[in-house]
Amino acid sequence: MSEEKKLTPEEANKYMEEQMLFVPRMFKVANQINPEAGKTFADFYNSLWKDGALSRKVKELIFMACAVAYCSPRCIVHAYPAAKAGATVEETFEAAAIGMIAAGFVPGGPGIPYAFEYAAKCVEIVEKTHKGEPWEYLPKPKWDHGVY
Repeated sequence: MSEEKKLTPEEANKYMEEQMLFVPRMFKVANQINPEAGKTFADFYNSLWKDGALSRKVKELIFMACAVAYCSPRCIVHAYPAAKAGATVEETFEAAAIGMIAAGFVPGGPGIPYAFEYAAKCVEIVEKTHKGEPWEYLPKPKWDHGVY
C-alpha cells in the first residue's frame, strides 16, 4: 500500500491560482493548515466558473455585480479573476453599474450611492490588474500572520 503525497500549502495556492485565477484571502490562511481543502474548493469553484454556456469572464462579472449590489467588500475581489479572464475596464464598469443600480432595488439593499463606491473599486482593481500594479480590496486584517 503506497502512501499518497501530501499537498504543500504552496502547491495548494498554485493550484487555486490555476483553477480559479486567484487565491481567496481565507485560503491563504486555510491552505497553511489544510491544503487539501483548498484543492477541493478550487475544483468545486472551477466546476461552476469554467467556460460553459457563459464564459468564465461573464460569470466573474455577474458575481462581481452581485457583490456591488450588496456592497460586499470581500466579494468584489471577483473583479480580479474577471480581469484575468479578459474583462476590460469598460466591461467591468458596465457590469458594476448594473450592480450599482440593483442596489437601489434590492429589498433592504444599501442603495445606489453606497454601491457606487464598490463599483468604482471594481474598476480600480481591473485597471491596476491590467497595468500589473498591486491592488487591495480590503485593509489587511489585524491578525495578519504573514501569509497575506
